[in-house]
Amino acid sequence: MTRDEKFRVKRRSAYRDLWQRFSSIPALPLKIALLAVYLVGAVYVQGKQEAVDAFTETFVVPAPLVEVICDNLLCSYLLAGVIVFAILLIYPFDRKMVTDQMQSIGLANLAGGVPTLLRKHRDKDNLRVTVWEFRNPSIPLTKWEDKQLALEAALDITIISIKYGKSKSRIVIRAVPAKDALPDCIDWKEKYLSLDNFVLVLGEGYTGPVTVDLAKVPHILLGGSTGSGKSVLLKLLLLQSLYKDAKVYIADFKGGVDFPQMWRDHCTMCYDENALLHVLTMLVDELQGRKWMFSGTAANLDEYNEKTGSYLQRYILACDEVAEILDKSGADKDRKELLAKIESKLSIIARQGRAFGIHLILATQRPDANLIPGQIRTNLGCRICGRADSILSQIILDSTAAAEQIPKDARGRFLLHDGTVFQGYWFDEREFERSG
Repeated sequence: MTRDEKFRVKRRSAYRDLWQRFSSIPALPLKIALLAVYLVGAVYVQGKQEAVDAFTETFVVPAPLVEVICDNLLCSYLLAGVIVFAILLIYPFDRKMVTDQMQSIGLANLAGGVPTLLRKHRDKDNLRVTVWEFRNPSIPLTKWEDKQLALEAALDITIISIKYGKSKSRIVIRAVPAKDALPDCIDWKEKYLSLDNFVLVLGEGYTGPVTVDLAKVPHILLGGSTGSGKSVLLKLLLLQSLYKDAKVYIADFKGGVDFPQMWRDHCTMCYDENALLHVLTMLVDELQGRKWMFSGTAANLDEYNEKTGSYLQRYILACDEVAEILDKSGADKDRKELLAKIESKLSIIARQGRAFGIHLILATQRPDANLIPGQIRTNLGCRICGRADSILSQIILDSTAAAEQIPKDARGRFLLHDGTVFQGYWFDEREFERSG
């Protein structure tokens, strides 16, 4: 920006700061006061009707429209109020402010052109969400995404999504006010359990519950540093799977310290590599058997159950720390062969498990991309990352978004692979143990 542009932006910002101090008055009392003034004005105008009538009889009215207004003073006043209200509702008066903010954060094309706010309105499907529509002066979407944090700070919003509009000359941002932050903790209640066949609820996002449908996205990769709430979310997913009558297997090489007796009563636990290999062999055999059963009959588990009247359960295999299971460093020849067999069977399930109702939920907190083989990783369609450094975020989400968007002290806050931020439900397993 030139020196004159910077001066004008600074001056307009000072005016806006003054207005914001006035607008910091609580909204409801201010609206009530304005409505009261409007109604008092209507009474006053009605009381002046006779005086205006006498005035128009004494003097010649210069125009027919003025005569109509004078003869119908109250109706004209009320109509003018409706028009002003409609303008206030529709016209984006903060357009210039937004333009200044775009200049301030450097969101501009090579010629210095900045986006223009065209429209700002509530989302009809979710009134918490505000939709910002911009005229886009040839700025690529990737640059908008790179500037997301700056946009949030500049406009005092939390962005849900940034997308092209009807054409690439339009950018549509869906956001909520920054003050409408997600709560730090949301207690899990059984009423949150989804009634849909195998939809698991993850938590609450800015637009409502966040879910994953294992019938469509069969496997989950869950990451997060120590204390991020990763294990709580994993247990919540397993709890819902049990409620939906799935057979749950848990690989935990810490001797079961993280999974008390209640889990051992309802799930099959694997405490070492040999036990895990045995379970994986059984699951792969089940997969092959279902493949033969479904041949020529159905394309997936739900269709097969519906057509045949059978009830084949889904299988869930959860690994609390998959990196410990697949880490070959320091292993001797025999152990490397054992781990290779485990990896091979995990790959088969990752590639083919969806149609046959066999699912993986793999959790990790170790930032080492080499520990999760590509054949497995590419088939983990649902990726969730909690508080993490940039390396772990890159491994889980293929971006550093979790490191940038999730506060360092957040617990239970996660970022989904599609950019959805949510607060995971807090699950107290002691309550489950008492009710079980």
